Amino acid sequence: MTAARAQLVAQARAAIAAGSKSFAAASLLFDPATRERVHLLYAWCRACDDLADGQDMGGALAARDGQEGERLELIRDLTARAMAGEATGHPAFDALGVVAAECGLTQGMADDVIAGFALDAAGWQPRSEGDLMRYCYHVAGAVGVMMAVVMGVSPQDADTLDRACDLGLAFQLGNILRDVAEDAAADRCYIPAEWLAEMDIPPGQHMHPAHRPALVALAARMADMAQAHESAARIGAARLPWRSRWAVLSAANIYGAIARKVRARGPAAWDARVHTGKGAKLVLVARALRQVFAPPPPVPQMPRWTRAELIAMAQAGG
Repeated sequence: MTAARAQLVAQARAAIAAGSKSFAAASLLFDPATRERVHLLYAWCRACDDLADGQDMGGALAARDGQEGERLELIRDLTARAMAGEATGHPAFDALGVVAAECGLTQGMADDVIAGFALDAAGWQPRSEGDLMRYCYHVAGAVGVMMAVVMGVSPQDADTLDRACDLGLAFQLGNILRDVAEDAAADRCYIPAEWLAEMDIPPGQHMHPAHRPALVALAARMADMAQAHESAARIGAARLPWRSRWAVLSAANIYGAIARKVRARGPAAWDARVHTGKGAKLVLVARALRQVFAPPPPVPQMPRWTRAELIAMAQAGG
């Protein structure tokens, strides 16, 4: 490893430790080479997310300041330069350049992720369930595809990449569920407008106490969708090398617990932010080790939304 690469790896490791304790814990289970590459890719994702939202390591969302378009263009420019093999002067984007060259990540893969930041920069909110899932594809499903390639999955192995996308979709649905109150405080809502209308919840009023029973019902609906995508993802995890399989299943257990906990809390789901404690994480990691050596459980029904369909929606602009 060159000194420059070693420094990028160290900076990426620090970024993941600060930005996501859950993912940092799961990433320790990868073999050393894969772990370094996962960290390098994560550093880019984290930097893009923070730049787009005006955050610091996923902290409180900044108020919209009119600079979203400029920040988005900076992300696009730095990413394109990194993918072209140029030094950007920004460690997280240089990290992307390194891992892209080593693993065959493409500009198109990166563009799919950046499209999610573009939606947020535009102040976009989902109208339909399809809109919600297209957003989840860009901000998490497409990241899952990139992560799978970093783990050694061939870009031509469409079915395994589909399953990696499913895991990202499950993660994002869980994150949306957990963050409903925080997003509302920042004047954001990722619950489809059509869902809210079905429950007679006026726009912008979903956190009002009078609508809590209806919101709980919508949360259960989203949790069911997250569970379906998580179950499908486990099929793909079974095809990975055992240490990557352990890491992915650990992440699935840890992040999946978020959606399940939100659903279990019912009306109290957003009184305090749901999290998974260190002891619970260890239990879920140990459970994942047992799952590594067992066949994935059968999926009663594959999820409604597929990667191919979401890509087609994205290409059509909706």
